[in-house]
Amino acid sequence: MPKTIPLGAPTTTEHILPEGAVAEPVELSIVIPAMNEKITVGEFVDWCHEGLKKAGIKGQILIVDSSSDETPNIVLEHGGEVLRTPKRGLGRAYIDAIPFIRGKWIIMGDADLTYDFRFIEGFLAKFREGHDFIMGSRFKGTIEKGAMPPLHRYFGTPLTTWMLNFIYGSRFSDIHCGMRGVTLEGFKRMRMRSQSWQYAPEMIIKSLHLRLGSAEVPIIFHKDREGRLSHYKRSGPFGAWYAGWMTLQALCTYGADFFLFKPGLSLFAFGAIGVTCLYNGPLQLGSFGLSLHWMLFFVLCMVVGCQSSLMGVLAKTIYDYERTRSTGWKRFFTFNRSVACSGVILAIGLLSGAELITTYLQDGMRLGAIPSAATHRAVAGIGATLLAAIYFTFSLVFNALVESIPSDRESFSNSKSC
Repeated sequence: MPKTIPLGAPTTTEHILPEGAVAEPVELSIVIPAMNEKITVGEFVDWCHEGLKKAGIKGQILIVDSSSDETPNIVLEHGGEVLRTPKRGLGRAYIDAIPFIRGKWIIMGDADLTYDFRFIEGFLAKFREGHDFIMGSRFKGTIEKGAMPPLHRYFGTPLTTWMLNFIYGSRFSDIHCGMRGVTLEGFKRMRMRSQSWQYAPEMIIKSLHLRLGSAEVPIIFHKDREGRLSHYKRSGPFGAWYAGWMTLQALCTYGADFFLFKPGLSLFAFGAIGVTCLYNGPLQLGSFGLSLHWMLFFVLCMVVGCQSSLMGVLAKTIYDYERTRSTGWKRFFTFNRSVACSGVILAIGLLSGAELITTYLQDGMRLGAIPSAATHRAVAGIGATLLAAIYFTFSLVFNALVESIPSDRESFSNSKSC
């Protein structure tokens, strides 16, 4: 007699196979989070079976379930596996599923019959070509009338997709498509952290940081079945805006180097040029005069730019999960080099302020007439002193980070050997 799962939200994790099934290795795992999808989940599992049969591939259908209704029992009746987990978020559901995935390739999606899993051949073709990460694209495929709210279709998704492509130099057309594929090894290497909707942009961004071979395939996107309350409506009137804000948060969190490194270098160069031009005193450019106030502004730009660009280096190092590209930065910020460079910069700063200090002492430490050029050079010296301190302290933190945190490749290799 097949096992019947009692109704109620799960409080522990339990993996349940359909009657007569054997857990054996397969080529493809279809991994789908679900919660209270009794209206659609049975037909969805049938779609998955049909898709696997049409593709001529042996696969696993794993539903990660946090339902309080009959959803898990319907899955078992239709020949799918159930992983019962407490409700902890969409991203967490995929993380919880990793130990139970038996395929070398994974296709993800929803159990609401909006993504058509009867047609998975495009994903398999890309996997066989050697791609590690494959995004479905609704815009390159077919969108059924009424399937996407206008706000999503014409504003939210295109805007956030453009932002991600602009920041990372990628060419995705639909970053919010939930139907996507990834190799099991690639998914483990991503070391996903997001517990909720942020998992979607996190996956894409980490695939770029890890330089996984990516591709897109067109998909069919259906509107919700009659009687089913869509995710869009379940989340309330502000759900779409909240999801957009979380996407923006993920873009900034995992793309901090974009906002820091090159803008910081540009700001530093701008400030350094200004400081150099005003080093020996005020400068008159036609009717426009640059005096000490501008000198202070240029020093500020130089210091903030230096700080930002170095934080960008730190972000690049953190995002280099497997430490494959940090070697060059590590050579640049060695202890000996940081001591030498910061020492030289500090010496320039002290020498630049020497005239002002000497004049002040000669005048009996009274407020006397200090030459304008000496004041300008002293301000530049303050800036140089700050740069020396920032560079040296950053080098210490950078080396501590690189030496103390093992690469994800090392962690991944160790986990495979256990």
